[in-house]
Amino acid sequence: MTDQTNSEITITPEAIEEILRLRKEQNVPDDLGLRIGIESSSCCGASYILGFDKNRPEVDRILQLEGLTVYIDEQSYQFLAGSTLSFAEGPEGTGFYFQNPNDEGCNCGDGEDCCN
Repeated sequence: MTDQTNSEITITPEAIEEILRLRKEQNVPDDLGLRIGIESSSCCGASYILGFDKNRPEVDRILQLEGLTVYIDEQSYQFLAGSTLSFAEGPEGTGFYFQNPNDEGCNCGDGEDCCN
């Protein structure tokens, strides 16, 4: 299986596998799509949204990736362009990770300590 890319947003095979596993384990209905977005942004970087959602405003973009319907609002879409959603298990923790070239991380000038 290759990375699934649509309009510069990529979901790795590991992330797709875990999303589908969670959907089955939690008995998520097929009519719910995967919501990806940005909740807020601060000097410490963005807070990402990832979850199943039935409500889809007409302005959302709809992506079809490897059996997943993905909803993303236009503002989040612009910020997430070029991003990759990954899933990893390891000593640093287990979970989903966004690798986003548009998220500059801590930019308040106080150094990275303010964001930890």
